[in-house]
Amino acid sequence: MAMIASTGHAAWPLDVRISDPKSAGPPAPSIVRFKLFTLDHRLVRGKLGRLAEKDRAKMQKAIRLLLAEGK
Repeated sequence: MAMIASTGHAAWPLDVRISDPKSAGPPAPSIVRFKLFTLDHRLVRGKLGRLAEKDRAKMQKAIRLLLAEGK
């Protein structure tokens, strides 16, 4: 899982702003933050939405940058 936070937080290097919140489902302007973690599936309450294609492309680019840093 990755963390979704409101845009009021201080920026982290690979934060991805959700440009289409209507599709994604958060109640306020939000970012996806690469604070990766695992979570027991029983704690997941449901699905809010889905990232728009444009936001998914930004996420994929950020993930590639994140994984390339270790090289």
